[in-house]
Amino acid sequence: MAYEYSALEVRPMTRRIGAEIFGVDIGKPLSNRQMDELHQAITQYQVIFFRDQDITHEAHKAFGRLFGDLAIHSGVPGLPEHPEIVAIHADETSTFVAGETWHSDLTCDPEPPMGSILYMQTVPEDGGDTAFSSMYAAYDKLSDRMKVYLEGLHAVHDANPVYRALFPDIDRKYNCSTHPVIRTHPVSGRKSIFINPSYVTHIEGVPKPESQAILNFLYQHCGNPDFQVRFRWRPKSVAFWDNRCTWHQAIWDYFPDVRSGFRVTVAGEKPV
Repeated sequence: MAYEYSALEVRPMTRRIGAEIFGVDIGKPLSNRQMDELHQAITQYQVIFFRDQDITHEAHKAFGRLFGDLAIHSGVPGLPEHPEIVAIHADETSTFVAGETWHSDLTCDPEPPMGSILYMQTVPEDGGDTAFSSMYAAYDKLSDRMKVYLEGLHAVHDANPVYRALFPDIDRKYNCSTHPVIRTHPVSGRKSIFINPSYVTHIEGVPKPESQAILNFLYQHCGNPDFQVRFRWRPKSVAFWDNRCTWHQAIWDYFPDVRSGFRVTVAGEKPV
């Protein structure tokens, strides 16, 4: 039975992932009905988008806390006065941008984030989209035999190769964790593929060539455009994605223009 939204206007963007949400100012207190429907929307659509939002850092954090505790980013520092908020900024001096390859946020952590809420204030006139891919859809499209093979396997998610290449510091150790290749979502109960090319180094318990072959197959499979939605940013737009069942990629096709905003991260749980 389809869920009926009454306090929000919800417009699905594709058949598998993504919806735009209208009729709510996330910088102001929300009604219980609005809260219930936002929780339903993020569970149902995996990533939801808002337009024309004018929010302060405090309002940004308050909105994030409606979905759980806020997490401090384990790889990069937050703002001096708001450690829960990470600046996302690129301009003519940038040599890289955050998240320009497919990934799920901080899967290197022992308890990876539930989700992230990105608020963009300055965006290029064209370009700078973010693409999202449904790991539910990717799992559902696997053959039954492949699903059986992957069940029970675990992959190593290591942040050291990622952040040491960006921020050389021989004394710093970044998180490295092992998680199931197939995880069950704690809210929806659906299964999804939980590996990504940014953090995963190998699958445990199988020979290296087999590990690499399986990972290569899964990365190609998960990047299928049939599983994706692409968001065109405008100033004061917000994207909120469920990190437990999605990939995302920031598309850097706007150099040397400015793209700038802020992100909070909602804490998650150990994948099972």
